[in-house]
Amino acid sequence: MKKSAQKNGTCKAIIAYPCQWLYKVIGMDHEQLHRAILDVVGHSSCKISLSKSSSSGKYLCLNVEVTVRNEEERNSIYMDLKSHPHIKIVL
Repeated sequence: MKKSAQKNGTCKAIIAYPCQWLYKVIGMDHEQLHRAILDVVGHSSCKISLSKSSSSGKYLCLNVEVTVRNEEERNSIYMDLKSHPHIKIVL
């Protein structure tokens, strides 16, 4: 990411593409969550690592690092992850 630009009184980050982007993906079952991520972003195009799990162990968060070529691709991956039935939250 580079500097932010101001438009209509709000700041928007200027992102230099292609770049590495990190999504935080939250779900309930590690295997299903991992499989869901691979369904969306592909088998060889991302790095998946454990971020955290809830104290009860019911939820876990995985970091998903992927190279995105442009804003449209970045937003598309976000929406595809968000709409997957095994994924509860995407940050």
